[in-house]
Amino acid sequence: MLLAAALLVGCGDSSGDSSNDGGVAVTTSPTTTQVTSTSSSTSGLSPASRSAAPVYLPPFISRTAWAQTDQGPSLQVFPTESGRYTPGGSELDAAWSEVVAMDPTADTPGMRDQFACHWRFARLVAPEKTSWNLEPWRPVVTEAQMIAAQCNPGAPEEQIP
Repeated sequence: MLLAAALLVGCGDSSGDSSNDGGVAVTTSPTTTQVTSTSSSTSGLSPASRSAAPVYLPPFISRTAWAQTDQGPSLQVFPTESGRYTPGGSELDAAWSEVVAMDPTADTPGMRDQFACHWRFARLVAPEKTSWNLEPWRPVVTEAQMIAAQCNPGAPEEQIP
């Protein structure tokens, strides 16, 4: 039933809120989809099983901007609500593709590794952080070193004015 609702949303239902004979209400916003069972035949189910968690849809990144710090240039990556809250890491490649489409100069191993660290960890620890800051001057390090440096190898994160 949830798959059917997801397909319904994917097929252009832009009304924002709809019901169908299958007892499913679909509520959409620009970046999320909420699927809820409305059928009376679900009365034996617990409330938690009648409502699915939000599904976060692309885009994951709203914009990028370069800033100058005392240590050097920093690419600010501003995630969308979906970029902040989508569970798991399976959308990492899609999100990184959005960054590179916005700024092709970001496409370096060190910058991608910093982004991956933010995607996997920083957004879980501080989901409301305004931007994820990626610096081309930071060294390329192992994943363990990246995590130990809190996604900022080579020097602590600087506050961007």
